[in-house]
Amino acid sequence: MAIPPDDSKAPPVSVSEPDPVSVSVSDPAQEPPVRQTTPFLVLQFFIFPLSIVAVCVTVFVIFGLIASEGKGPRQYLEEVRTGSANRRWQAAFELTKVLQARKDPALKDPRFVDEAVRTFSESAGDDPRVRRYLALALGRLGDPRAVPALLQAAKDSAVSGPHADPETQIYSVWALGAIGDPAAEPALVELAGSEDAGVRKTAVHALGSFPGAGSRVTLVAALADPIEDVRWNAAVALARRRDPAAAGVLLEMLDRAHLDAVAGMTEEQRIDALLQAIEAAAVVPDARLRPALESLRDHDPSPKVQAAARAALEGRPALRPPAG
Repeated sequence: MAIPPDDSKAPPVSVSEPDPVSVSVSDPAQEPPVRQTTPFLVLQFFIFPLSIVAVCVTVFVIFGLIASEGKGPRQYLEEVRTGSANRRWQAAFELTKVLQARKDPALKDPRFVDEAVRTFSESAGDDPRVRRYLALALGRLGDPRAVPALLQAAKDSAVSGPHADPETQIYSVWALGAIGDPAAEPALVELAGSEDAGVRKTAVHALGSFPGAGSRVTLVAALADPIEDVRWNAAVALARRRDPAAAGVLLEMLDRAHLDAVAGMTEEQRIDALLQAIEAAAVVPDARLRPALESLRDHDPSPKVQAAARAALEGRPALRPPAG
């Protein structure tokens, strides 16, 4: 369940505010979710923002502070351009962390976005780690000027592309969702039909940023995806729109017995899924969700889940079930 990229783990994406990625359970800033078949995902069940945070934190712990003190985005971008092979990807990673804080004066200079986009475009065929973190950085910047370069990267890094790298494709797709520019919507709709479950999952998550009817059709279709966490991400994306169509899958996510039956999930992952589902259920107008939340509040073995369900119920309006 990928519910990634506010840190590099993908800032936890909140149900009402798509950027994540991720690092609260709803902020993708940490790292965008990665395809299921790679080590980037902590196992396979994550609802977007969560898996990303864990990854970034791991990278940060392994490589230390990487000389981050006192440096700003322009300095890191320059190191990406001119540093040694190993230093360049580390600088790209640090750039994403600095951008997450959004405190540097350089970010107010419109030329910085142009420089970052140019650096990303020129990195085609470069170390994939540099490309991935630069894509994440562009997503954090949130400027539509990055959309053409990210669309090209999403295309070129596909399995059949000239610079094939599934993780770069996923990071680019996540960044397009973080920016939320309408120009990216058609490509994301197409990618939501990818054969790669990781790409589908990320595209579905990204489409949660787009309010149009086309995105909704795709998200509703994804509720029937054969992959569990693709469905979960679709439900959470629809919940951001307060769309009642999310309710059926949210009920599955709120069902302890259902989660216990999902092969390969750890207890920590079940709790993560429950917390995401609770947050989503709090804003979806479907009366069936209240009893599920009440059951978690009163009977779930996790105090954290109980507290989240209680908070959701206190802020959720009482709805009458449909007649009949």
